[in-house]
Amino acid sequence: MSDRDPAAARFAAINAVRLGGVAAVIVGMLVSTHRILPALPTWAGYILLIAGLVGALVLPAILVRKWRTPR
Repeated sequence: MSDRDPAAARFAAINAVRLGGVAAVIVGMLVSTHRILPALPTWAGYILLIAGLVGALVLPAILVRKWRTPR
């Protein structure tokens, strides 16, 4: 009974990647508008925003394709 379902761990990992991407998008927006960390340049916020978008939209799809059950 101590065996864990690997699908549950994969589901949690995919959602953690997605949530981390959304958090990066929010922080990137706040940095680019100088609401937090005003010493950072605006381009740093834009880079964080783009990285967050990739993390929220692209990486989960790649993980799903990689971890798909063989047919």
